[in-house]
Amino acid sequence: MTLLRPQSPGTPAPVPSLFSAQYWEGCAQGELRYLRCSNCHLAIADAARICWRCHSRNLRWEVSGGRGRLYSWTIVWRPQTPAFQVPYSVAIVHLDEDIFVVSSVIGCAPEDLAEGMELAVEFHPVNDAIKLPYFRPITGDIRNRSARSDAPPPA
Repeated sequence: MTLLRPQSPGTPAPVPSLFSAQYWEGCAQGELRYLRCSNCHLAIADAARICWRCHSRNLRWEVSGGRGRLYSWTIVWRPQTPAFQVPYSVAIVHLDEDIFVVSSVIGCAPEDLAEGMELAVEFHPVNDAIKLPYFRPITGDIRNRSARSDAPPPA
């Protein structure tokens, strides 16, 4: 069985910008951060400069609880560069704070991924300065953690 794993250190890493630096500092400290508008309270998953809803510039960083459910995914078998180890997942995770983030699921086989699967964040280094957020299925029978109505009941 092939397990989805974090990429090894040395793969291409993101370059923090002035606006995303606090996000990456949080990842280095084991925190998944996101922005919240102080005006309308919208949660924002990217390093925005203004609120997408009310256009306020009064945004503050908050720390996510790091839990969510698998919304959508694909498995990559032919990477952009040979630096990436395959297979790996590209996943959209719906966090409990009602925001969607793009990440990768690890710790299970590709065929175990299921819509609604409960996930928790963990961080793995890509170099000395950057840790990437990955999501791992919450313990239990992976196939039975799905929220799909066609999922078999737990044994």
